[in-house]
Amino acid sequence: MNTAILGGTFNPFHIGHYEMLKAVCELKYIDRVIVIPDSLPPHKDVDFLASNEDRINMCKIACEDFDKAYVSTIEIENKGKSYTINTIKRLKELYPDDEFYFACGGDMIEMLDRWYDFDNLIKLTAFIAFDRPDMSNLKRDYDKMTELGANIVLVDHDIPSVSSSHFRETLSKDLLPKKIYEYIISKGIYDAQ
Repeated sequence: MNTAILGGTFNPFHIGHYEMLKAVCELKYIDRVIVIPDSLPPHKDVDFLASNEDRINMCKIACEDFDKAYVSTIEIENKGKSYTINTIKRLKELYPDDEFYFACGGDMIEMLDRWYDFDNLIKLTAFIAFDRPDMSNLKRDYDKMTELGANIVLVDHDIPSVSSSHFRETLSKDLLPKKIYEYIISKGIYDAQ
């Protein structure tokens, strides 16, 4: 079985995440998509982090629209910083016969070789990277990482360039799937009312 992983802080699960999830679910060679909210992202500081429960619920709301997708709390249960390689190793234990693909925005490809334990990570998973019109260097980054041994599948799909911090600053409902926006308002997350 081919399993794609969509990981992130999902603080909140915005329209860019949703479109990426949709695109991965539409890939014919992907049988299952595991959405994994992380506990503490190792690569960024966050001004406000919604509770684990709320971030998990937002992911579950998004997954309701896709038969292939479900949420795993594997990283949140682990506590501490979330490193992709540790998550993949754990998933390999749970699903030893699966082939894994880690889905990410094309912007992540540039720094892929700086991910924790990169040399072993690329032996355990392939990557699905999404191109965007504003990413002129993706082909260069793709070439560099594949020369280093990474298996990367480029997908041309229009993924909106949205940042979670921008939503938290503006509380714009245009940046979120409708059901997730309604959830945030009903719970008063990010001081939304």
